[in-house]
Amino acid sequence: MAEKNSSRRVESSLKRTRFLGHLGLMAGVFRELEVDKLIDEKLPKERDHTVPHSVCILAMLLNGLGFVGQRLYLFPDFFKNISTERLFGDGITREDLNQYVIGETLDRIVKYGPTKLFTEIALHIMTRLPIPVHCLHADTTSVSVYGDYDDEETESIDITFGIPKNGRWDLKQFVLSLIVNQHGIPLFMNTHSGNSSDKNTILEAIQSLKSVLRPESEVYYVADSSFYTDNNIKNMGKSFWISRVPATITEAKELLTANLNLKTLKSDERYSFYQTFVEYGGIKQKWVLLLSHKMKEKKEQTLRTKLEKEVEKAEKSFKELKGEDFFCEEDALKAAEKWIQDFPSVSFEKVDVKSIKKRELGKRGRPSKDEQLKTYYRINGIIKVNDAFVLNEMDKMGLFILASNDINLSPEDMLKYYKGQDNVEKGFRFLKSNTFSISKVYLKNKKRIEALTMIMVLCLMIYSIAEWKLRTKLEEENETIPDQKGKQTKRPTMRWIFFNFQGITELIYQNEGQMKSEILNMEEIHWKILGLMGEKYENIYL
Repeated sequence: MAEKNSSRRVESSLKRTRFLGHLGLMAGVFRELEVDKLIDEKLPKERDHTVPHSVCILAMLLNGLGFVGQRLYLFPDFFKNISTERLFGDGITREDLNQYVIGETLDRIVKYGPTKLFTEIALHIMTRLPIPVHCLHADTTSVSVYGDYDDEETESIDITFGIPKNGRWDLKQFVLSLIVNQHGIPLFMNTHSGNSSDKNTILEAIQSLKSVLRPESEVYYVADSSFYTDNNIKNMGKSFWISRVPATITEAKELLTANLNLKTLKSDERYSFYQTFVEYGGIKQKWVLLLSHKMKEKKEQTLRTKLEKEVEKAEKSFKELKGEDFFCEEDALKAAEKWIQDFPSVSFEKVDVKSIKKRELGKRGRPSKDEQLKTYYRINGIIKVNDAFVLNEMDKMGLFILASNDINLSPEDMLKYYKGQDNVEKGFRFLKSNTFSISKVYLKNKKRIEALTMIMVLCLMIYSIAEWKLRTKLEEENETIPDQKGKQTKRPTMRWIFFNFQGITELIYQNEGQMKSEILNMEEIHWKILGLMGEKYENIYL
């Protein structure tokens, strides 16, 4: 029995499984687009560690997209049970991917310039893939960090308190600006100090991308209302842009409150519109006032709930006001006038002033027969919901203005292009999602934070390219794959594909003195996806 157990132990020690899962898909994008060759050209090794910087960057990407809840700083633990040789090359072990070499790579990225390297990667990829750039969506977000960051580094961004978009006022932050195409693929990124203004950073990002992008067709730069300032639109030159107009601008206020005859949008009956031409910031442009009926309905319900609370608060406050004493009728009426200004949601149905006689303040008990009583004045009245206010608020519900310097652009296309702004928001949600491993920053070195942020956005780029490529292939070949509910789809999310590949592992075993490997748990759906993606992807799983 002892011999049998010993034999089993020897046999089992010669067999190992390593996780491969969806990581081969991400490595496949990296190899197919030859991102590794570009990185090694731009960041040649300067030290004696085994692996080049391209392998370290791929390792960080796979760690970030690992789908296992581990953070980017957990090297080499993440690769303890990962199929490293299939993903990175023969002879590369988890020991090669240690904290030292990762730190060296981050420092080399800093030295070269994170934004510069990312832009060169994006342009390099665009020479190998027909990535469309008809609409480029720009926005910024704040990224919270954990630590004090008191060190003085004049060449790095300032980690400081600012206006957080995640509500974490207790944490310092930096700002990330991002530009993605209409499929959500990031083409530009940059980091800024935590108190930077959106108005400046968005224009800076657009101008930086404009300086290197040479598109074959017209491009529309799309941004939210933070972009729309007279300075920004003047500095856009001849480039086409689309932006939401801030409701605080005088001309916008007038348009939003005007009594206009709106027409139904031909391409989408959920919207009505009115278009006009204006000149703002010295630039002639088209403004389209849009009414979203769905948004209007939703906001009207929100307004009703809010109104109920405000009326209840007003009634309580008015009851207190009616209990106050005034020395003259004029003072009482002025107080009523001031009070109603603080509660625009209600109006007076009836208001007057009544007089009462009371003993002088401070005296107690029943007044004597000859005692002189003092006359005071109190507000008396009834309040009701201010119908004019409610109607005015409801009229504005769901209304917004889009502007473009392309005066020939139709309202339908303007709305269609602007709706793509959600692609950059999806990118920010991806970067901050706890589902992936790139949502929190703990590094103490501010320069390395900038490099790590570039890696985070590179994760989004590789993920988005894989998703776009698979969807494009499914459409071209008129193929489908089952979604989460078992229904056939041509537009799967890469997150769902990741989940599908979770059970795939590599078995390593010894056979006749030689180490062999075999991929386990591959099914027809996996080979179908790999076949659509291409030969380089299939080879990783063979």
